[in-house]
Amino acid sequence: MKVAITSKGNTLESVLDSRFGRCSYFAFYDTESKKLEFVKNPNLNVNEGAGPLSVKLIASYGVKKAVSGEFGFKIKSLMDDLSIQMIVVNEEKTIGEIVELLNK
Repeated sequence: MKVAITSKGNTLESVLDSRFGRCSYFAFYDTESKKLEFVKNPNLNVNEGAGPLSVKLIASYGVKKAVSGEFGFKIKSLMDDLSIQMIVVNEEKTIGEIVELLNK
């Protein structure tokens, strides 16, 4: 299963970005192959609509779960329509720590 994790950087030591639509990077993790890929968020600086555009981006990667510090209210219905589960992490964790949790 593919998971999108919002990240402030592009390494395992990078910290989870609390913003979904305007995160710096998305870390795409495949729980089956254990492959991790970082993609710079092209929607970081758009004037409006960063959330919906980011939902479309992660959907294009075949994501079934998204992990972030928060999700904007505008995107909940989009995520529901695409059957993407939203997971909110309220504490500061690194991408590596989140990947470890996903493997349990």
